[in-house]
This record gives sequence, C-alpha cells and structure tokens, in this order.
Amino acid sequence: MKISGGCHCGAIRFEADAASEPEVLDCNCSICSKTGFLHLIVSHADFHLLSGQDDLMSYRFGTGAAEHMFCRHCGIKSYYQPRSHPEAWSVNLRCLDAGQDLGPRIVAFDGRNWEEAAKDL
Repeated sequence: MKISGGCHCGAIRFEADAASEPEVLDCNCSICSKTGFLHLIVSHADFHLLSGQDDLMSYRFGTGAAEHMFCRHCGIKSYYQPRSHPEAWSVNLRCLDAGQDLGPRIVAFDGRNWEEAAKDL
C-alpha cells in the first residue's frame, strides 16, 4: 500500500510502498529511545523523497555506518539509512501522515546490544 509522511514543518515529504500489516521495530538504543523512533523498513526502490533533499542534515555516531538525517528547520528525523538494513530506509512510523490504514506489529529490538540483536534480523 502507498504511505506518505514527512517532518514536522513539511519541508521533508516522502511516499513509499509498504505492507498493510508491517513489522515495525521499537529499538532501545541511545538515539531511538530518546527520540521515540519506530522503524518501518522500506526498500530503497519503494521509497520516494518528494521534497526536502536540500533541507536534510546528516549525523553519524558510533560506527558511523548509519546516516541519521534530520530536517534542518524543525529537527525531525522522519527517515534515515540504518546500518541494520543497508538496502533500505528506516521510516519513522510516527512521521506518517494521519489516516494511514497500516496495522503495524510492533516488535522490540535490543539496539543497546546491537551486534547480538542484529544476528536475528
């Protein structure tokens, strides 16, 4: 199904194709637990950035493998490149537009112990 969303101020807008009842990861790592990010994994081919490419700011920490991209205006990270899924984007379920008919299944992911938890992905 087609989903859409973006950042708080509207500068970043995207569309993507997703399953109607997707698995969504609730990660407890340092950045996800502080921001409340819920990971809806979408392949690069199924994701389309509609606007805001020039409004994104990049942040890397730890191994530097993940690229966290925030809107430079409102500070919201609506999607990013995770190290766990290099072939896909991680879309924040909480940044989808209202009225999406998804029936997500939330699954805990132990990002504080990433190396061990990633073996199960």
